[in-house]
Amino acid sequence: MQDESGTTQTAGALRAIADELSEMYLERDDVVRTLVVTILAGQHALLLGPPGTAKSELARELTGRIEGGTYWETLLGKFTAPTRLFGPIDVAALARGEYRQVYEGRATQAHIAFVDEIFKCSTAALNETLALLNERIYHPENGGTPIDCPLISAITASNELPNGEDSAAIYDRLLVRLEVGYLADPSNFAALVRSAVQRPVPAKRTTVGLAALQHAVNVDVPAVDVPDPIVDAISTLRTSLRRKELIASDRRWRQSVRLLQASAYLAGRQEVADGDLAVLTHVLWDSPAQRPLVEREVLQLVDPDAKNTLDLDDAIAELEAELDARAGESREELSKWAITEANTKLARASKQLAAMRSGATAEGRSTATLDRVIARQRAVHARVLTEALGVDASMVQAQL
Repeated sequence: MQDESGTTQTAGALRAIADELSEMYLERDDVVRTLVVTILAGQHALLLGPPGTAKSELARELTGRIEGGTYWETLLGKFTAPTRLFGPIDVAALARGEYRQVYEGRATQAHIAFVDEIFKCSTAALNETLALLNERIYHPENGGTPIDCPLISAITASNELPNGEDSAAIYDRLLVRLEVGYLADPSNFAALVRSAVQRPVPAKRTTVGLAALQHAVNVDVPAVDVPDPIVDAISTLRTSLRRKELIASDRRWRQSVRLLQASAYLAGRQEVADGDLAVLTHVLWDSPAQRPLVEREVLQLVDPDAKNTLDLDDAIAELEAELDARAGESREELSKWAITEANTKLARASKQLAAMRSGATAEGRSTATLDRVIARQRAVHARVLTEALGVDASMVQAQL
């Protein structure tokens, strides 16, 4: 039994872990916090992005902060056998005429799992993997009584979307979907380069105990209140998305409520608030092309600056597309466009975004979307300075 002070300590430790990982992994603040929320909700997450974006490293660092828990990791392939995942046959016992599996060190005993290349799951292992994710059970090879698995949450990763019915079935079971891309902000990229040659400073490493985490997942998070205005907001969001032909299953909507409770718990609240709805941005899309539309609909419910932020994002994207289209122009024409139009618009956008971020911080609202758009603005501005105006790349940071 954990008292209120223990609950507060657990939530505080998890916030500290999220803060520490956000400092370690640049431009990953929202990804890190959402992964922590996913674990607290007892759900599963997908990290979707190209190779070299620290998906595996981030997952290992986060799961490594859970003390006392059994961690299991695997890399799937199209020929991966179920016994490799859930336990090989005991050869010595087989020689004695006994048929048994060895479950130690396998998914059957894991509290937290990391599954890389999740959509390469073999057909043979598919049903058992789905049973693990859905029901936390495993059906032994000998057909005996299903084994209960202690899995709290699985973090999965992939470089690509599923391309078949088998992998699509797994995709549907991953409630949270997070896009992880390359660094966009030039200053963060510069910091990444410097980190390759500078001696790292030992970072504080907060941890949380397995028992405390299990109590939070099974007792504290489900106890968080979901007031009627939040239920109304969810209903409004569902209607808005359906009008745009974005349909999520009833199961996905129901599971997402626990994410809202987990978000509130992580923030130290006993009641879900409007800002917690932002996590639904990572739940209600099937393809990355749908994510911006879902983001716009979700944020308009919770963020007074949402429309302006996303309109600025669109304007910045248009400038980047125009820069690409002007690649064949003379330096003189390109410079004229940059000075009279692009540079002015980007500078104005920078001031507006900074002001909105300051306001959001003061009011305790999430800045995840603002930070993403700010990173994009800085990246496009850097391109304009270097490609159109010929500014030395080493001086770009001073210009921004």
